[in-house]
Amino acid sequence: MKENVLDKIKEEVKLYVGHRVSVKANRGRRKDIEKEGILEKTHENVFVVRIKDHNQIRRLSYTYSDLLTDDVVVRSQDNETKIGL
Repeated sequence: MKENVLDKIKEEVKLYVGHRVSVKANRGRRKDIEKEGILEKTHENVFVVRIKDHNQIRRLSYTYSDLLTDDVVVRSQDNETKIGL
């Protein structure tokens, strides 16, 4: 059986759990956010990035299809590698 593209993305994201990452997310109409944090968890449909923001810890979740469509770009801070396709 052929492996789905999203399954490949999920497997790659799982390799970076616990690593420091930078996230650039397109929120529409010139609203981009850039944050740094730790890739905390992966779930069936989403992955979670933990971000420390002004002495608060926040968790942001993104879907794997966000990576596929480049609405979200995640890069490893260890080697500047883009995570996903």
